[in-house]
Order: sequence, then C-alpha cells, then structure tokens
Amino acid sequence: MRFRLCVGTLTLVGLLTACGGRAAGGFHPSGQVQADSPTTSSSPGSAPQSDGTAGTAGPAGSPAAGGGPLPRTPQSALTAYREYQLMYEQAYEANDTSRLDAVAMDPLLSIIDKDVAKVRRQGVFWRFHNVLNPRVQGSSSDDSIVVILDCVRTLGSYRFSAKTGKRLAAWHDGSHLYQAIMRYTDGTYKISDATEGRKC
Repeated sequence: MRFRLCVGTLTLVGLLTACGGRAAGGFHPSGQVQADSPTTSSSPGSAPQSDGTAGTAGPAGSPAAGGGPLPRTPQSALTAYREYQLMYEQAYEANDTSRLDAVAMDPLLSIIDKDVAKVRRQGVFWRFHNVLNPRVQGSSSDDSIVVILDCVRTLGSYRFSAKTGKRLAAWHDGSHLYQAIMRYTDGTYKISDATEGRKC
C-alpha cells in the first residue's frame, strides 16, 4: 500500500487534520510503507520465534521494559519512537503483534495487526533493517502530542518461508521521509499515526 505525501513545514493542527486518518506502520518489509530497528539474534536461515519473545523488551526504564513512566517531553517521545520501530521490526520477524500495544495505539495498531496476520497466512516472515535519523518536528503546548520527522533508510528487507526458513526474495528501497504522531498515554508515548513521504 502507498500513502499520500504529508510531510513538510506543517503546523500541528494542520498535520492532525491532513494526516490523522491515513496510517502506515513504517516501511513495510517489501519496501513499501512500514518499519525499522536493529535485527534480532536469530540466524538468517532459521524460522522466527512464534512466542512473541524475539529481541528485548525495550529500553531500560521504559514502560515496555517494566520501568516507570516516561517524562512528558519531546526527548521521551523520540525514545518511544525508536522503541516502536524496534518492536515493529520484531513483530514482522516473529509474525506476532502481541507486544506492540506497549508502543502503538489505534488506528495504527489495528492496521499493523491486520497486515502481520496477512503475512502469517501467506506462510512467510520478514527480516529487514532500517537506519533512523529522527527529529522532533513539533508538539502540542503540553507535549502530550509530539510529531516526529525521520529520514528512514532501508538497508535491506528479505522474505523467508516460515516452513523451511529459505529466503524467497530481497528488496532494497532507499530512503524516504517518515512522519509519526506520538501520543502520551498511560505514562508513555505511543505512535498512533504515520505517513510516508518523498525520498530523502
């Protein structure tokens, strides 16, 4: 799926009006829209873990790692954004979104749930790695909503057979602007909406 361009010098109100209904999850494994983070420890030819325990539980001190609440600051939103990208990548490798509710919320969470379920039905899983370079683009006056603009570079994404572990295909898709809306809820920031933009 593709998402309309919605990045640039927008006010927060304009952004929420223009992009709030269009969500992507990051860079989709096939090089379309959705994902990022370092790869997990499983070897390239092995099948993914199916118990949802791939990788770490998140940065120390974060709610996803069992720590206390994050401060309501743009810097904390950046930390939560990076954690989301890590757990998003792990969800596609394990075909399991059960941990994503710690870092994502609807409408984006439901979109990712449906996409991962579709991938699982196809009998495949994905491994991919994106390099992040996020910065705060804007925020509400109380920092309860923080908008992050990122240039996400996809180093590679690979589709594997869940049955045999054999690599089926590979993609390399360059860099794209990625805009994320982080909302403060339950003592942490969660991503609620995301949009892919032009190449960067």
